[in-house]
Amino acid sequence: MAGQGFVYGIAAAITCAIQLTGYAVAYSLKTETFYDILGGVNYLALALWSAVAGSIDAPLNWVDDPRKILVTILFICSRGWLLIFLAWRAHERKGDSRFDEVLGKGGGQPQPFGFFVFWMAQAFWVFLISLPMLFVNSSQVNKPGFSAFDIAFAILFCAGVLIEILADIQKALWVKRGRKGDFCTDGVWAVSRHPNYFGEIFQWWCLFAFSYSSSSNNGYADPLWWVGILSPLFTMQILLTMEPTGLCNAEGKNLKRYYDKCPERYSKYRENTSILIPMIGYKYVPMFLKRTIFFDFEKYEYKPKSDGSVKNELHAATTIGGGVITRDEVANSKPMRVKLCRSCAGYLCN
Repeated sequence: MAGQGFVYGIAAAITCAIQLTGYAVAYSLKTETFYDILGGVNYLALALWSAVAGSIDAPLNWVDDPRKILVTILFICSRGWLLIFLAWRAHERKGDSRFDEVLGKGGGQPQPFGFFVFWMAQAFWVFLISLPMLFVNSSQVNKPGFSAFDIAFAILFCAGVLIEILADIQKALWVKRGRKGDFCTDGVWAVSRHPNYFGEIFQWWCLFAFSYSSSSNNGYADPLWWVGILSPLFTMQILLTMEPTGLCNAEGKNLKRYYDKCPERYSKYRENTSILIPMIGYKYVPMFLKRTIFFDFEKYEYKPKSDGSVKNELHAATTIGGGVITRDEVANSKPMRVKLCRSCAGYLCN
């Protein structure tokens, strides 16, 4: 345990040093260009550190322990891709609008503390996501072979990484081709509205499970192994509940552009497509399951402002009793109250 504590402590210090240095330099230059890049570099630094330090006083050197080799390779592949993709995206976008307010780019006052919070949030995310990898690489348990359990979760981890990579590439190519169709339905995006987020969450649950075999005291009694559950849980917290990123940034009020341009098509896509878990037949899933285990919460629905007039607020074609009310018909109709249909994210008039 002492050896593991040393590895964890230095890993935390490395993370703080990288993120604090990044913050200081970035704020002095008033840029966010290398925010995501330093996040990726931080991951790789922790993998290298734990691989080297974890071999100290261990029964097997890192190069002789296939479990540590595998988890380090899987982790580097996952985070290496993230580093490459985010660096490319930062170059393509020439900036990140999330930071405009805190950097005073819109003419406002720069907010050094607000910018600092972004960097500290990244420090927490990097360190917490890395916990299962740090646990395996710092473990003193000598289990050089792989069980069926290990193999299964290693394969599932790879599947999560592959889904995320495919989603990122397919979305990037769709954008390059001019955003044909207004919203992406290419490849894995046809079976999940956010397959990249699913892949990111799923892989860390798998790595947490994989790390079980490196625990002592029968695994479930090892408190440090249980600490590793913060990796998938914090990832879910970031991607499912926190603005301005993840689903809170992609759903809700930001769906307005789809309901303005292609309300019927997007409503159908939304009704038939899972918000996270790639699957077929989502429209047949009961609403109470969508609102719970499928994470399709009501807060992700688009809720237009209501001023009592449908002329300014109703942007979607509405199906009522088999008939369709079009934009033109709405423009010539009397004012109506509107509400959101929870089952299909369309609009019902009453």
